[in-house]
Amino acid sequence: MANCKPICKLCNRLVISQAITFDGTSLVVNLPAGSYNNCSKYCVVLAQAIPTTTTIAAPVVFTIGTGTVQYPLVNRCCRPVSACGVRTRTRYSLVVETTATSAVFKMLGRPCCQPNNNLTSVDGTAPAAPAPATPTT
Repeated sequence: MANCKPICKLCNRLVISQAITFDGTSLVVNLPAGSYNNCSKYCVVLAQAIPTTTTIAAPVVFTIGTGTVQYPLVNRCCRPVSACGVRTRTRYSLVVETTATSAVFKMLGRPCCQPNNNLTSVDGTAPAAPAPATPTT
């Protein structure tokens, strides 16, 4: 504990989530009311437990205060981050990127392990459905 400071000042850009819910489609993280500025970095802590009903492929979105607009969380390649890519009680460094009509929260680091279901290639035909598992007797 030689390097541990007993008193530390928190960054003024530290944001602690107010609620985390699953709306049947998305994992919704509610942030405190306020303005989140374009091209500004924030450290967001997902403070509450992720609901057990959340599906792993659910996209993560943010709402602000009592607002209902959902802003997606994307990774550094601008792909949506799904629920399996975030953890509770974890801090994420994010940058807000706005457009004329909306915004996204862009993750600076890498999300937690997420399954990659991307096709290995495309050839113009529909991909084949995976073969059903055969029961063992």
